[in-house]
Amino acid sequence: MSATPASPLSRRGLLLRAAAVAAATAVLPHSQALASPAYAAEPRDYAFPKAVREGVARAEARNERLLTGTRSANGWDMETAADRGGSIATRPVPGTPVTDLQVRLGAPETVLVHLVRRFHYEIAGLQPGEAVGWTAPKGLRGPARNLASGTAVRVRPGHYPPGTKGGYFPLELAVLRDILAELDGVVRWGGDDRAVDEALFYLAAGPGDARLTAVAERLRARETTAGGGVGTLVDVHDKRRRSAAEALARRQRNAA
Repeated sequence: MSATPASPLSRRGLLLRAAAVAAATAVLPHSQALASPAYAAEPRDYAFPKAVREGVARAEARNERLLTGTRSANGWDMETAADRGGSIATRPVPGTPVTDLQVRLGAPETVLVHLVRRFHYEIAGLQPGEAVGWTAPKGLRGPARNLASGTAVRVRPGHYPPGTKGGYFPLELAVLRDILAELDGVVRWGGDDRAVDEALFYLAAGPGDARLTAVAERLRARETTAGGGVGTLVDVHDKRRRSAAEALARRQRNAA
């Protein structure tokens, strides 16, 4: 007589299984964790600990409260609020007066904070409030929707109104292009879009993009190296750097 096939796991069941496995792995050696009920048993055979069930319930409630159910133009989940236990939180931009940049935690934060720091040091000194990250989704259109996922920033928006071109002097534009090239194209400038927005910078890499992870890791490593972080003198007219910046600019403009 053949065995009755196991029924598919529900999303909640998968969350519970994952949470229980994580808890078991944290306290047991690897071999014991694999043999533990959290790993081996079917959901119907194992009573998940109360703490695990409550944790999953809180996570589901948080997602229900914060996620809009849609993604921004670059593929990241948009959220209805920052600093509410979700993926978007307020972060300072070290070395600048900007102390309240709301960005998506992890690699997006590393990359966007780096961009804002270089802008402050090499293009124009920022004042409090001149770097704006997360913005409520309602009313956002096109690439600006990336703000609602915490994967974009507006820098000095009062100086570069949407739809207006030519807001940067030539040297400032050269630095801007150098910053984008340093980030290997994982950030796009709104000045290259058809609907021009020269204050807007946003991730051009979606969740799980290996390029974004690699750039963030490189930036973090550089910050721990003497003379390697933001504030170090950069020659944006160096032939190699200028060539890379111009090549990226052509690719991103052509992709508009």
